[in-house]
Amino acid sequence: MSASVSLAMTHLVPLAKELDEDKVTPGVLGFVVFAVMALAVWGLMKSMNRHMGRVDFKESPDPKAGSEDSPAGLEARRG
Repeated sequence: MSASVSLAMTHLVPLAKELDEDKVTPGVLGFVVFAVMALAVWGLMKSMNRHMGRVDFKESPDPKAGSEDSPAGLEARRG
């Protein structure tokens, strides 16, 4: 190990030991932010569900593609 790496390690290791692992937490602010985000997602999903329930989509048949029962559909199958 070189002298500069050894010197850096001797200075950085004590800094890492000074942090108290019990006090490094997100705290109340982290919980409040998470709770607000969870409520926002819940509200958005409830709103989306309500809006999707109002959608009344009926697909019209494609005029170019003939159905099997129509004469155009029979000709397309024969041809």
